[in-house]
Amino acid sequence: MILLCDRDGERADSALARLADGLTRSAAQRLLDEGCVTVNGQAIKKNARLRAGDQLELELPTPAEVSLEAEDIPLDIVYEDKDLLVLNKPKGLVVHPAAGHWSGTLVNALMYHCADSLSGINGALRPGIVHRIDKDTSGLLIVAKNDFAHQALAAQLQDHSLRRTYVCLVVGGMREDSGTIDAPIGRHPSDRKKMAVVERGGRSAVTHWRVLERFAGYTLLECRLETGRTHQIRVHMAYRSHPIVGDMVYGRKHPELGQDTQCLHARALTFRHPRTGEEMTLTCPLPKEFQALLQKLRAMA
Repeated sequence: MILLCDRDGERADSALARLADGLTRSAAQRLLDEGCVTVNGQAIKKNARLRAGDQLELELPTPAEVSLEAEDIPLDIVYEDKDLLVLNKPKGLVVHPAAGHWSGTLVNALMYHCADSLSGINGALRPGIVHRIDKDTSGLLIVAKNDFAHQALAAQLQDHSLRRTYVCLVVGGMREDSGTIDAPIGRHPSDRKKMAVVERGGRSAVTHWRVLERFAGYTLLECRLETGRTHQIRVHMAYRSHPIVGDMVYGRKHPELGQDTQCLHARALTFRHPRTGEEMTLTCPLPKEFQALLQKLRAMA
């Protein structure tokens, strides 16, 4: 991976964590200590200062082999054929294994359901995974059963023709009935576990939204992603001072309306079938607890 430094005087570990999407500063320091990073072809210490224009080359070490087991976890499958499946992921289910979650994930469930029929493009830990949604976000996720389907679907993600539509409940009343948030997202400057809208070093992020229903102190929105950055809708809504209800990372630090996880649901997917070229639109209803919360708000009006 080749990365280009765009700031004078920045520490090597800080620059690496900022430029390599998804990399924490501690992980960047380990990679520098292990000699996995060179700057302009030379090994460098983690506290070395860089210049704008310096070229960082990152070579990730081969990960230790992890044995994943298939697990009989129920799946709510909305559509399935020999090339792909689309499922309705429940809130609380982690998509793929990682530190602290080596079992009980969607991937473990897919390995049981699909056996060997999953694409291998994203490696042994993420078979079939074309795109992700957060652990505490519910809704539609598309899974590729072979590399042909995976490549075709990934290309649609890249050119934005694979459309993802979400529903969320946000704090406060939106003034307009619809709009677009076009604000780049990158790693938070002080909290490396979070993302943020940043002035420099971020990646383009565009969210289109429209009001579905208004309540006293809250607004139900439909959000369509043009890009797919980590935590994009959550970050963009918080940036507009309308955090998602229950989002205790980007919003209020206490449960809102009794919710301690974000009220965010991936309701619809539109894509071209990788083999037939047919345009498909699949939808799923809001989770029962989300519907109950809306009924409560309507009753309070």
